[in-house]
Parts: sequence; structure tokens; C-alpha cells
Amino acid sequence: MDNYYAEKLNSQMLFKVYETQIPRVRQYLKAEIDFVKKNLLNTQSVLELGAGYGRIIKELAPCCRSIVGIDISTESVELSKDYLKDCPNASIVEMDVQHIHFSEPFNVILCLQNGLSAMRADSAVIHKILDNVAPGGTAYFSSYSTKFWNTRLKWFEEQASKGLLGEIDYAKTKDGVIVCNDGFKATFHSSEDFEKIGEELGYPYEVQEVDDSSMFLIVHKPN
Repeated sequence: MDNYYAEKLNSQMLFKVYETQIPRVRQYLKAEIDFVKKNLLNTQSVLELGAGYGRIIKELAPCCRSIVGIDISTESVELSKDYLKDCPNASIVEMDVQHIHFSEPFNVILCLQNGLSAMRADSAVIHKILDNVAPGGTAYFSSYSTKFWNTRLKWFEEQASKGLLGEIDYAKTKDGVIVCNDGFKATFHSSEDFEKIGEELGYPYEVQEVDDSSMFLIVHKPN
């Protein structure tokens, strides 16, 4: 399967992923959004990578001047048109992060909730992402904290029970990697991974844990 999020886990299927009945997962999802929200200014332009149907964009639109999302799934982008109809400063376009290009840079770029792993973004792609950050701007990348492993596994079990993913292959699921029998594989970036990425990028950065559920790599682009 070339890209699971483009071919299967998109549109209404993706919507169901976030209709979780696990309170700790709902807390994690809210904590990431709240962390970013408190750092946004209403004068800033924002780009979200892997925006899906606009779940995060809808929450952040009131906190910034404009917000654009990109997603690889045509179906998710179509769903976003209705989902974001009451957000005049928000939109989502179909674009592959591997070929990201905009005519104007953004003050803030967001790649949340394990986006780098889902997009299979290597060092070259991360550099392309940062090319779209304006001088003085900031990029936020997040993944899972190792403290969140048990809850994360329960969440994926919930998704499998809904038929959103294949059954979990417990023999191969370990060390932060979840493998399903339909070919889906969810990796993550540890704090050590983020430290290495930050060092390699050559920009000022920090790695911060949020809510005992997320690890953030925050990269600052100098003026």
C-alpha cells in the first residue's frame, strides 16, 4: 500500500479515528491543540501538514490571521470544505508534503500528532518544510511520549475494533511501533530522535514533553 492515509484511512474513516471513547486519548488530542494555541498570535499565518479534514484547523482558526492545511487525500480535502465552511480564514489543499511548495512562507508550520512518522518524512523533507517557514517563524513537530504507550495501544485497538485498521499483530508490536496485519505500521519519534533531528537542522530548537503524552520538537527560524 503506497500511502495508507491516502488510500484507506481518510475522509469519514479518519473522522471515526477521533471519535474515541477513551478519555485519556481525548485529553492527549486536546493538550496538543492547547499547547499550540497558547503560542499563536492573531497576526500570524499558519500551515498545518497532514491536516486531514480540518479537525485541528477548525480549533486554531480563531487564534491566527489565516490557516492553510495540506493533505494527500482527495476525499479528506473534499470533506474539509463542509467541515470548515464557518471558518473564512481557513482552507485545505491537496498536496504531498514530499513536494511541498508555496509562493509565500508562513509564520508557523504545524506537523502534529505523529505527523512526521505518518508522512515518512526524512531529513530532506524536513528541510523542505522549514524552507516554507518565514524568518522569525516557528515549526512545531510532535510525536508520542513513551509514557503514553499503553494508552496509545488501547487507542489503536479501538480503531481496529471499528474496522479502521487491520487487527494488531502483537508479535511485531513493541518498542513504540504498532503493526497491523493489513500492512499498516505506526512508528514514532522519541525525544532522542528529535534531539538528533534538531542538531542536524542547524537552527535553534527545543524538545519538550507535553501532558505526559506528546514530545514536541520546536524549531525557531532566525530573522
